[in-house]
Amino acid sequence: MKLYAISDLHLGTPHNRQALEMLPSHPEDWLIVAGDIGETEAQLHFALTILVRRFARVIWVPGNHDLWTLPSHTDELRGEAKYQRLVSICQEYGVATPEDPYLWWPGEGATHIIAPLFVLYDYSFRPPHVTLENAVNWAAESEVVCTDEFLLHPDPYPSRSAWCAARCAYTERRLQEVSNQAPLILINHFPLRQDLVRLFRIPRFTLWCGTRRTEDWHTRFNARVIIHGHLHIRATDYRDGVRFEEVSLGYPQQWSHHRGIDGYLRQILPDN
Repeated sequence: MKLYAISDLHLGTPHNRQALEMLPSHPEDWLIVAGDIGETEAQLHFALTILVRRFARVIWVPGNHDLWTLPSHTDELRGEAKYQRLVSICQEYGVATPEDPYLWWPGEGATHIIAPLFVLYDYSFRPPHVTLENAVNWAAESEVVCTDEFLLHPDPYPSRSAWCAARCAYTERRLQEVSNQAPLILINHFPLRQDLVRLFRIPRFTLWCGTRRTEDWHTRFNARVIIHGHLHIRATDYRDGVRFEEVSLGYPQQWSHHRGIDGYLRQILPDN
């Protein structure tokens, strides 16, 4: 029995959808999907219909693309209501979400608690001389503006930063309740530390990559492994002895098709 992780399936692209259909069965294993399945509910249904049949357990957290409200979907939900709708869909499939009880790993190796999180960003991944009020303009100077500015709505919160603050406070309370019970595996779409965001071609995109509120969560909450995506730059890093795994698949041009999606499943447990 193994615990795997992947993110950023981006099923809005036909090639990625076809590749997911070809994913082999792992009937004894668990799978973490760390956000950005796609942009529509139909793509979420498509993915979950396949994944719950091929894995013993599926664990999901939302990415920014999942939370978009597309202009062509004028009757679609926004913000918190959109997120809760995605949670409901996952729960209908028996998929664990950030709103469900955390999971105890029943497989080989040491006991772990698996904690799916939904923590946004608040534009704090920026240089000291850039103010919050001018952050987006600063990024735009390099012709970088995330599509979230137009499609990821924070309703009913006044801003994405405010929504992020609320999610951080909620998540901190839950993690404090379990962090002394067993080592944690934390799952979030966005990186929890700014020093893991290495975007050399578009460095100012870091604004939309996380929050400094989570910089010490790996030590504060007894984490053993941190899983994230979003960057489309697969990597394994260590901070304070804690393993950080960026597990993105990405767009078709960002992965080798002959390997298939199965070749990009990152084994998290057992860790030897």
